[in-house]
Amino acid sequence: MQLWLEADAGSSFSAAADRVWAGSAADVAVVELDDVHGQSEALSLVGLVDWILVRCSDWTMIPLENIVAAANGSGTRIAAAISSQVDLRGAAHALQHGVDALLLPEDEALWVEASSIAGERKSPDEAPSKSESTLLFAQITSIESGGVGERVCVDLIERLEEGEGMLIGSSANALALIHGETIPSEFVPTRPFRINAGAVHAYCLMADGSTCYLSELAAGDEVAISDVAGSLRSASIGRLKIERRPFLLIRFSNKVSGSGQVILQQAETVRLVGEAGDVSVTELSVGEQIMIRFSSGMRHIGRELEGEMNER
Repeated sequence: MQLWLEADAGSSFSAAADRVWAGSAADVAVVELDDVHGQSEALSLVGLVDWILVRCSDWTMIPLENIVAAANGSGTRIAAAISSQVDLRGAAHALQHGVDALLLPEDEALWVEASSIAGERKSPDEAPSKSESTLLFAQITSIESGGVGERVCVDLIERLEEGEGMLIGSSANALALIHGETIPSEFVPTRPFRINAGAVHAYCLMADGSTCYLSELAAGDEVAISDVAGSLRSASIGRLKIERRPFLLIRFSNKVSGSGQVILQQAETVRLVGEAGDVSVTELSVGEQIMIRFSSGMRHIGRELEGEMNER
C-alpha cells in the first residue's frame, strides 16, 4: 500500500511519501464520494483509469467497500484521502483488501500510524492465491424438514439438456447442482426450461461469475447453467414463480473442500445430481453423494474476492 502526501514538493514529509499529490495528474481520476452519485461515478471509471482517488467529507465504509470490490482484478487502483486516524484502518483493510494508497496531509501522528498499517499489509508474494472453483461430490450428512417458505422457480427462455441445471446453495462457496425439470414423471409433464431453484434466501451463480440471491433475480438476468462436468454456459431468465411450499434442508460435506447446505422444495420433481445421475430430493438418503461446486474466498455484493468467509 502506497502513502501519498497532499502538499507541495518542498514539504519535509516528501521523503517518506510514495507520491506527492499536487491536486491533479493524468493517471488519476478524483471523485467526491459524498452520495450515491459519487459512488456511481467511481464505479463507472473502474477499468478505464489507472487510479481513482476518492474523497469523502464524512467517511462511510459501504461505498468504499463497493468500489474496492469492483476494482478487484480490473487494473484500476484505489486511493483514499484520509485526514483522521480513526479512518485509517477502515480504508486500509476494507473487505480484507483495502485501498491501494492513502492520501495524507502533513500530520506527523497520522503518518506514523499510516506507516505502521502499511507495514502490516501483505506483500504480493504473501497474498493468497486466486480462489478456484470445482465441481465434485459431497456426502449428504442430514436431511431435515426445512419448514414452509417461499420457493423460486426459474423459467428460462430456452430449454435445458439432461444433466444441466443451476448452481444453488445457502453458502456462496458451496453450490449444489439443481437439475432442470427435463426428466419425465408420471405425476407432471416435463418443464425443460425450468429449474425449481429453492428458497428465496439462496445464492445462485450468475453468468458473469458473480452470485445473486434468488429473491433478487428478474426477467432478463443471465444465470450460469452447469452440466455434470462443471462446464458453464449462459441462459436468460424469462419468468420467475414464487410460491409458498414445504422445504427439505439438505446438509452435505466434503472432507477436503468443506460443508454446506441447500434448502429445496419437498417435491418429487426437484432433483440433485448423484453418482448414478439425477435423483429426486424425496428419494435421497444420508450418506449419498451429490454434486457440489466448491470455491474459496469471499464475496461482496456477489463479486468474488480473495479473503476469508464462513457461512452456516
